[in-house]
Amino acid sequence: MKKELDHLMEKRDLDAIIVAGGEGYSDVRDYMSNGAHITGGFIVKKRGEMPCLVVNGMEIEEARKSGCPCVTYGEIGYYDMVKQYGVQDAPVLFWGRVLAHAGVHTGRVGVYGMDEINRSFDMYEKLRQLLPAYAFVGESGQTLFAEAYLTKDSEELARITSVAQRTNAVVEQVWQFISGHRAGPDGRVVDDSGTPLTVGDVKRFARRALLDADLEDTAMIFAPGVQGAYPHSRGEAQTVLRLGEAIVFDFFPREAGGGYCHDMTRTWCIGHASAEVQQLYDEVMTAFDIAVETYRPGIACSQLQIAVLDYFESIGHPTQRTSANPTEGYVHSLGHGIGLNIHENPRVHHLYPEDVFQVGNVVTIEPGLYYPDRGVGVRVEDTFVIQENGELVSITSFRKDLVLPLKG
Repeated sequence: MKKELDHLMEKRDLDAIIVAGGEGYSDVRDYMSNGAHITGGFIVKKRGEMPCLVVNGMEIEEARKSGCPCVTYGEIGYYDMVKQYGVQDAPVLFWGRVLAHAGVHTGRVGVYGMDEINRSFDMYEKLRQLLPAYAFVGESGQTLFAEAYLTKDSEELARITSVAQRTNAVVEQVWQFISGHRAGPDGRVVDDSGTPLTVGDVKRFARRALLDADLEDTAMIFAPGVQGAYPHSRGEAQTVLRLGEAIVFDFFPREAGGGYCHDMTRTWCIGHASAEVQQLYDEVMTAFDIAVETYRPGIACSQLQIAVLDYFESIGHPTQRTSANPTEGYVHSLGHGIGLNIHENPRVHHLYPEDVFQVGNVVTIEPGLYYPDRGVGVRVEDTFVIQENGELVSITSFRKDLVLPLKG
């Protein structure tokens, strides 16, 4: 959580952290600015003090929405530095001005944010040369922010819950949109004029509905038939939807402009389901229930994955434990953390026994079975919050019906 940042900095022997980078969306910038929609600029935090936002003057009003101290480039002399040092050195030396403004004149500074790799390499070398009073350091693996993201505070949970509610409402609209079509004479799903319904039609409808809900798409999966048998196949826009064909609908939008996410998957068969698909679906749902029933506060996340592996293997499905490179059966982890990124820690995977469930985790549970040779994939996923009392509670309210009936 954010309240742990000073502890996490001390743990890494950091005197300060600085968040920098380009003008694209940055989860770290969002986190440190409490969701203020600033582009570019700096966020600097001295250990033991509040973050300070340093922004272009055009963004000062947006920056103030963060509730943090804010200052413009001009107020601390950036444009005078450009005149004095030129456009090559001034942006580098300005890092020193930003840090000094926050009361950091020397020491170890952790560098975070999002930027182009080539620019980052170039900037690092220049920082070392022009600002020798500071030791600029990076990190990988369980970074300061990855560790902070593990648990969410009440404000974060409120944003995530809101995204979940709106996402579920959009999925209801998608269900009703498809249901409003009818069965064509050749097994295709068509509208009243006889025009076939395609994957692209459904995605466009979903994206429009997301806009009305102040959410944005992050490359949803709507994959029928053999496409759904490959877990991350997005679904081909021109593919016509057919009766009885399993469709994997993995939907993971986020707040418009970047922000917190929700992740859910449903498998649908339009009109009816074959006996084969129904059996796979029932087995996936059994695995889902086993995972939820296995959960206990504080246990290793891997225990849920192991329980699901045991079940799938007991009924004859290949898994990651029975094959070094599985392409069919149960081929992925059971779930993952979620927040400002669609994939965060903790990892719900048997190969990561060090990850444990904690109050404030937001995690997915998503068992699935995939058989490309048979042209079928099935996955079901909810997002869960671990509440203060340790209870695992789903925030994915949309029903888990397999068959989507047509009204026409």
